[in-house]
Amino acid sequence: MLMPFAGHARTMTLDRLLVAVGPSDDDRVGPLAATTTDIAGPAGAAVTLAHVFTEGEYDDARQRLGGEPGDEVTPDTVARRHATIRELGDALEGAGVDYDVAGRVGDHGQAIVSLADDADADLAVVGGRQRSPTGKAVFGSTAQTVLLSAPCPVTFVRSDH
Repeated sequence: MLMPFAGHARTMTLDRLLVAVGPSDDDRVGPLAATTTDIAGPAGAAVTLAHVFTEGEYDDARQRLGGEPGDEVTPDTVARRHATIRELGDALEGAGVDYDVAGRVGDHGQAIVSLADDADADLAVVGGRQRSPTGKAVFGSTAQTVLLSAPCPVTFVRSDH
């Protein structure tokens, strides 16, 4: 005879999603936006759009932005100006989903995990692509780091769906 679970039921609230956007996610804006609005919209959850830069990527982006000497250019500022973040933000605004933007400089995987922790995310969303038969055994190193180390559940969005 099966016995019912005697513990307390635990419900997961979904107040904050972290959506990690990388330098190669421009071809995944549609699937990332659809997944994010499908989850955040009905839950009334807010979204943090996060972009992580390596030191080199950040330096290049800062140079492209230009600006006056002495202007404070933070990773958050650079992330807000990233085309993929702007496109995702437009999609979220169109769906009535509140969002903010966070930028970070460092190792992509570890920085995403840190951002999810800082944002107190209830769910992280990361993108990826279909891999070769050999590559299917292991996700990309960034996605794998996030999947294995995030402080919350992770949704992996493939660009081919």
